[in-house]
Amino acid sequence: MNIAEIITVGDELLIGQTVDTNSAWMGMQLSMRGIRVNRITSISDRREEIIAALDEALGRVPLVLMTGGLGPTSDDITKETLAEYFGTRLVMNQEVLEEVTTRITRRNLEMNENNRRQAMVPEGCRVLANHAGTAPAMLFEKDGKLIVSMPGVPSEMKHIMQEHVLPMVAAMTGGSTIIHRNIMTFGTFEAKLAERLEGFEKELPAMVKLAYLPAHGIIKLRLTGIGDNAELVRRTEEEQVRKLYSIIPDVIYGEDEVTLEETIGKLLLDNNMTVSTAESCTGGRIASMITSVPGSSAWYRGSVVAYDNSIKTRVLGVDPAVISSYGAVSEETVRAMAEGMRSLASTDYAIAVTGIAGPTGGTPGKPVGTVWIAVASAAGIVAEKHRFADDRQINISRSATYALNLLRKQIISR
Repeated sequence: MNIAEIITVGDELLIGQTVDTNSAWMGMQLSMRGIRVNRITSISDRREEIIAALDEALGRVPLVLMTGGLGPTSDDITKETLAEYFGTRLVMNQEVLEEVTTRITRRNLEMNENNRRQAMVPEGCRVLANHAGTAPAMLFEKDGKLIVSMPGVPSEMKHIMQEHVLPMVAAMTGGSTIIHRNIMTFGTFEAKLAERLEGFEKELPAMVKLAYLPAHGIIKLRLTGIGDNAELVRRTEEEQVRKLYSIIPDVIYGEDEVTLEETIGKLLLDNNMTVSTAESCTGGRIASMITSVPGSSAWYRGSVVAYDNSIKTRVLGVDPAVISSYGAVSEETVRAMAEGMRSLASTDYAIAVTGIAGPTGGTPGKPVGTVWIAVASAAGIVAEKHRFADDRQINISRSATYALNLLRKQIISR
């Protein structure tokens, strides 16, 4: 039972009306308990699709988890199809009927035939109580393999998984342990990072695997340790984490899904320091990222969105001659913006960004995606030039993230 597949049922998933978050959560929970997810399949609310998906999944794995299609309306056909698939019929389950009746009455709603239909379950299945909703989950066994059908409502699915399914599968794994460690990196690209870690990967113990998960310039290194001895897995994985820190200390900024803005907030708070931001092409994105962190008022003072040159000159004090001579997108201008913002807000650090987000506005000398970033502090001003993409949203996102990373590097190098 160390391998499973997930089947999600619902036309709304296929047409993009609903995003399937269930599979991601289930996969993570199963992995933590030693169950490897072999495949995730999304299918429509059609009898033949459900039957085909079950046949295929059961031909590959001993455990299949299904979500969706258990509601009270006519388009929810999963129960009827499961009854057919297992050669049985739907029968009224009195315990489920009482649960449904209680929940409906408690909400001062009228019990109708559709509500009663939710208490109908395939005869012979094991009913898994759903105390978070009205649709029960159902457990089936076929040729020594298990199938669990659960509601698609995330809160109900999670309740059933935590209450029934996860304890069951944990017992089936025989104590096998899977431990994930996520090392967050920024400031390099995937091919270069893989080159730097080539020797590290070759020397990895058999029980530890490494995966590269890039997104928006951030590369998450996921170390996965697998074994029967939990303490040995933890110790071995910890040794590999220490090796990573010794090999690529310049690009590691944190662990386990921590964001750059969270890391920066902690650095500033620990050092009793503050930051402010002056943004042109990012239009407030950096300020938004920083203030998304709870408690950021302790280290963040404010922002000037200096989109027009008049704001750069009148508010930030950039000399008009600098813009006239070098342009709004230049090292000279971004340095002046950072210095002006730090003075205006009286902060220890100030970030400034100016660039051409696109899709228009570029020139041969300064094409779309050209961005200048600067960080000012008591130690001086550092500035970087970047050329990102032709896409506006990518340029804004990357400019903001690179700006935060430049700040991070200045704080840790002080």
